[in-house]
Order: sequence, then C-alpha cells, then structure tokens
Amino acid sequence: MSAPEFRPAALAMAPTLSAILAVSAGVMLLTSGATPSEPTRFALLLAFAPDLLIEISHFVSSILGLVLLLLAFGLRSRLDGAWWAAVITLAAAAVLAIFKGLNWEETALLTLCCLLILPFHEAFPRKAALFRMEITPGWLLSAAAALGGAAFCGWWIFTHTEYADKSWMRLMGDQDAARALRSSVAAGIVLLAIGVWRLIATPAMPPVVDDTDPEFDRVRAILAKAEDAEPGSNLALLGDKRFLFSASGESFLMFGVRRRSWIALGPPVGRRDERMELFWRFRELADAHAARAGFYALGPDDLPDTIDLGLAIQKTGESAAVPLAAFSLVGRRREVLRRNWRKAGEGGAAFEVLPAGEAPMEELKTISDAWLGHHAGGEKGFSMGGFDPRYVAEFPVALVRSEGKIVAFATLWTTAHKSAFSMDLMRYSDEAPKNVMDYLFVELLQWGRDEGYLAFEFGMAPLAGLEDRPLAPIMSRVGRLLYERGEEIYNFQGVRRYKDKYDPVWQPRYIAAPQKWAIPFLLADIGLLSSGGVSGLTKRPKRPAT
Repeated sequence: MSAPEFRPAALAMAPTLSAILAVSAGVMLLTSGATPSEPTRFALLLAFAPDLLIEISHFVSSILGLVLLLLAFGLRSRLDGAWWAAVITLAAAAVLAIFKGLNWEETALLTLCCLLILPFHEAFPRKAALFRMEITPGWLLSAAAALGGAAFCGWWIFTHTEYADKSWMRLMGDQDAARALRSSVAAGIVLLAIGVWRLIATPAMPPVVDDTDPEFDRVRAILAKAEDAEPGSNLALLGDKRFLFSASGESFLMFGVRRRSWIALGPPVGRRDERMELFWRFRELADAHAARAGFYALGPDDLPDTIDLGLAIQKTGESAAVPLAAFSLVGRRREVLRRNWRKAGEGGAAFEVLPAGEAPMEELKTISDAWLGHHAGGEKGFSMGGFDPRYVAEFPVALVRSEGKIVAFATLWTTAHKSAFSMDLMRYSDEAPKNVMDYLFVELLQWGRDEGYLAFEFGMAPLAGLEDRPLAPIMSRVGRLLYERGEEIYNFQGVRRYKDKYDPVWQPRYIAAPQKWAIPFLLADIGLLSSGGVSGLTKRPKRPAT
C-alpha cells in the first residue's frame, strides 16, 4: 500500500493513538518524578547544572506528566488545541528530562512521541478552546489513580533502597526523596485544583427556551436562514426544547432531558461547518453532568459524524420523501388516489394555504378538539407537534373547506432553501369528506411543487425496514416482531402501506448513543417525552354516546 493510500487510515487512528501516547508519556513522567534518580548520572549532573535548574526540572516534569494525562482526553476528542498543547508539552518535557537527572532514555521516548504525533495535525479538526474541554469525572479519576500509583511506587522504592555508608550518598538519597515528594504533592494539588475548577466551570444544564425567552428569537432567526435543516427542525419552535448554540450564534442543537437521558432531536441546525463542534459539545456536556447522551432521528448523511463521535447506532424505522418533480396522478397506480381526490373536489372541497399567523385559531381549535376526542394519547410534544395557538401561528396552514366551512387543516413545516417541506399537525372534523386525507396530500404536493420545493416529507414509519435474521442485532429483531405483531399498540404496517401509495423514497432513521445498552432506555424516555409522561401514554379517546 502506497503512502497516500495509507494516510486516511492513519488519520482515522491518529486521535486514539495520540491519546495512548500522551497517557503513556504522562505516566512515565509521574513515575520518574516519584522515584529515585540514578546516583552516578545525578552526581555527574551536579557537576555542571545549578541546583535551582535541577529542582525546577524535577518539579515541572511531574506537573507536565499530569497535563499530558488530561490532554489525552482532548486528543481523543480531536481538539486542535489539545494537539498543539501535547506537542509543546512533550517537547518541553523532553528537554527537562536531561536536567532532571540525565535521563536520556526519557528524552528519547518523549521526543519519539512528539515526532509520532507531529505529522497528523489534520486529524484534529475541532477548533474549540481547551478551557471549554469538558473533562469527564471518569477521566479525572483515572488521572488521580495514575498519580496515586506513581506516588506509591516511589514510596516503596525509597523505603527499600539501601544506600552506601558514605554520607554524600545518604544526603543525595534524602534530597532525592524530598524532590520526589514535592513533585508528587504539587501534581496532586494541580489535579485537585482542576477538579474544583471543573465543578465550578462546568456549564449548567441549558434551560428550556420557550416563546417568553429572548433566545427564542435567535432560534427563529437561525431557522429562517439555515443552510442545513430538515422540515422537522421546526420542532425547535414548540417551546419545550433546550438549546446549545454555536460560537458564531448561527447554529443550534436542540435537545430534551428526562431523568438521566439527554436526547438531541435531529442533527444540528444552521451552518454545515459547525455540525461536529455542536455534536461534540453536546456529548461532552452530557457526560460532564453524568447523563446518557442520545441522538435521535438521524439520517444516513449523519452516520459519518456519529462514527467519528464513537457512538453505537440502531435503526429505528424509515422516513418517506416524495420527489415533487416526478409526482403525477397519471397512470394505473394512481387510479384510486386520483379518484379519491376528484370525488372530494366534486363534493365541494376547496384547498388553500394561509401565511403564518393568519389562520382562524378558534375554528382550528374546534376541529382539533373534535379530532383528539377520537384518538388516544392527547396532545404530543418533543418529537411531535401539538395544538397550541402560539405554536400553530408560527407556520403556514393548509385548509380544506367544504361549503365554505373549514373541515380540515394541516400546519406546514418549511425550510429556508426549499430543499423539502412537510406537514406537522393534520386534523379534520366529522363533517370532512370521506377521503379528505388523500385530497389534502395531493393538493399539498401540487402546492409544494408550484412553490419551488424539491420534496415533500411524509414523516416516519416506526420500526419499518428492521431485519429479523439470526445474526441481526437483538433490538432489530425485537423491533421487527413488534412491527409484525403489534398492530394493537400502533398501526405500524398501516402507516407504511398508506405512505407507500405515493411512491416515496424511503430512507432509514437511526438513534445513536455512546453504549448500545443505553439505547432501549433512551427510546423509552423519548416515548415519555413525546407523550407527556405515563399519563399521556394511557389516555384513551372518548367513547361516543350510544
């Protein structure tokens, strides 16, 4: 394999290998600082180096060892600042190793580590500042264990070292022990200070941002010009989300919190070049709060990023999108759909789209209440919209009238660059024509094409497309069983069949988490967030009077 072919693989492995090298070098420096110097070399060093330089080199080397242990966390997270700091720290420690006790082997190993890391700067693309690095409790505990192990090793060696009867040897041993003790104590104090700083400096959990918060206008502004956004990104305006904003203020990632689960809904929204920074910040912030981080409703384009994040991935279903340029009612496959649409129109149905904020809310609320009376679960949240006049007023509303009266409506999720649009709430009254859903969908597809949108997203078919094979993941096999046998819980196959008659392009949807075992817990918490808790799940529709 030639060097150009080998380089992509080397870049992919560089963050992990660099972290291992940093940890190894850090442990070596801590152990070296806590153990006796080689007497002959040290006596030679005393002949040409001042005592102050020796003391400073010994003292600083142990602190640099601790710094390398902590920088390993940043190297694993692909931080550009961690790469620069690691290179400088290794180079400085290599020089100090000479003045610490003529430890040329240490100098050689530290120089080798520095040279191995040096060519792979491009493997560390994250530009986040080092002071924003969320060092996790586990990483701090590991650093403390390494420091404690090095100190114990030094204590054991010093207590079992036999010095000669010459007084200068005993004096050298006593001074060496004092230097080792000072270095270990200094490193311990620095680690304690970093731990205290982390407790103070770790950002608090971002609050829920609703329409009364000034940040809500910031969310609207990002959605209005986002170059990277899906129709579902409009759920940010529901008023029940928490947000992480990028340093530029032009991107955000929205998430919900239930108990120990922090669940990001979809990928970051805004600028494409800020996606990974927000992904990493969310994962690190959740970890700093000892929470389970999850990323829900991800698409195929998000998989490379989740792999870079080191996440486990599970398919949760498939979403349907209809390319509008190719949609037509012509042909035998469209015969039923064409007949239903025509019958509704001949029966007096009329379609129109009102701009955001112009829909008659009282009439829509009456229809919504009647619709909820026939459906289980009540209003939704988090991953699904609910009827709230303030929220509905954020979007254009498609109406179906019959004999001048509104009998059905749908709120529309649009995108800034018109890559796609979708429908959020769709509700109709008992007076609506029999085939009002087909009529509304056909009219929406034609309206979207006329408005210049490229595709209409029909939303997700949960659990669709999961495999039930002997070697398939257990969650996929359980999901497939629910899809085939769980019609009493949810109309899984019916949803898929209904959307299929529009010949959509099906794309998989995923959930990602740091550990595979955390995914079932995250899915349960997503269900509870979306339904409003256990009480929302158990709500049943009102029975009509007999």
